[in-house]
Amino acid sequence: MHRARNTGTRIEAASLGLALVAVALLTACMGGGATSAQPKPEAGAVNTDVATKNAVGAGLIADLQARKSVLPAGGPYSKVAAAVLDASSGAAAAELRVAELKADARSKNWLPSLGPSVNLTSLGGLATSLLLEQPVFDNGGRRAQREFASADVEVAAVSLSTALNQRVYDGLTDYVNAERARAQASVSEQAATKLAEFAEIMRKRVAGGISDLSEQRVIDQNMAEMAATVAGDRQAEAAAMAELAALAGQPMLAIHGIDTLDPARAEPLSVVKARGEGSRAIAQSNMQLAGMKLGITASTGLGKDASGPGLRLTGTGLLNPGAKSDIEALRQTADVVDRQTAEAAEAANRRIVTLEQQRVTLASRQVQGAEVLRQTANNLELFTTQYKVGRRTLLELVSQYDAFARLQRDQASLRYDIALIELQIARDRGVLVDGAKL
Repeated sequence: MHRARNTGTRIEAASLGLALVAVALLTACMGGGATSAQPKPEAGAVNTDVATKNAVGAGLIADLQARKSVLPAGGPYSKVAAAVLDASSGAAAAELRVAELKADARSKNWLPSLGPSVNLTSLGGLATSLLLEQPVFDNGGRRAQREFASADVEVAAVSLSTALNQRVYDGLTDYVNAERARAQASVSEQAATKLAEFAEIMRKRVAGGISDLSEQRVIDQNMAEMAATVAGDRQAEAAAMAELAALAGQPMLAIHGIDTLDPARAEPLSVVKARGEGSRAIAQSNMQLAGMKLGITASTGLGKDASGPGLRLTGTGLLNPGAKSDIEALRQTADVVDRQTAEAAEAANRRIVTLEQQRVTLASRQVQGAEVLRQTANNLELFTTQYKVGRRTLLELVSQYDAFARLQRDQASLRYDIALIELQIARDRGVLVDGAKL
């Protein structure tokens, strides 16, 4: 009985050893003709699916990490951006981490797979064993899986960069709008104070019988309209600051002023994402092509009820009448990707050109408006002098001052309109956030 048991053990051990040798030999044979075999990464090596360029990807992560923020260090913009980023929930970063884990898993798909095998025997029993499989020839299917996972990481990285830049843009937009409302309110408050002085003079003139009540009503109406403008500006400031506080997770009351951004020539993020999605689409088409073509997989069972070493043919398109058309369609993926990327680049460039033209137009209006404002100020000074010598009425002076104040308020807004366009361009180019934050 002992001898029988020992003999059975030796047989099982020998079968296991022969199975492992067979799989090892099959794996070694893949060096010449098998497209899926890849050398095992060295210990401590950087994850090549994430950190380096490959046949499908285009080094998108390295490009994103090399980008520098155009926000001046220590300025109000950088302080707002830091607060907004610190309060971020990090959903896009979590998605990137998931993609990295998937890529890490796919980077090991060149290893043989080991799993349970359960078969129903002819006698109605269950035969259980372990099944060891290794693709001998898979038309590059596993390499395409690794390329797909790597491209997926790059797309997730672009999505993260886009989300971070959009978040900073949202925060800075609220901040600039608050600064604009504050600047306009300052002009409006000065005008309201001056109109109140004119209204007091008119009331004294009416009381002395020099002017009639209708003139006082005109000035009171101008004063009321300016007071409403002040209230609107203060409400706009409060609303923008409240939105910024909600985004940053804290009040941002101590920061004032705006920065001027230097133009950046980085590739727009929409184009970078189109390239990453194109690489992923090509890898996916290669996976599907590999699955449709004839492949060979070596397998062997491990255990008492296991089957011996064998070869298995794979390929979903072997008996498919439409396989030829499917394969041809998949082969057109690269051309479609090239066209889609070109369209994305054209759309992004057109948008940026439009924004830059708007910025130039606003800058021109700012210069022209400054000259008009200077002339209006001179006219106001002349009207004031003429009023004092009795050549102009108080109503004429009030009308001239009201026009000057509203022009001054509109002129103050142009600077912030330009700032918002600069932020849009920087957001589209992905340079509101340092790439190192990825």
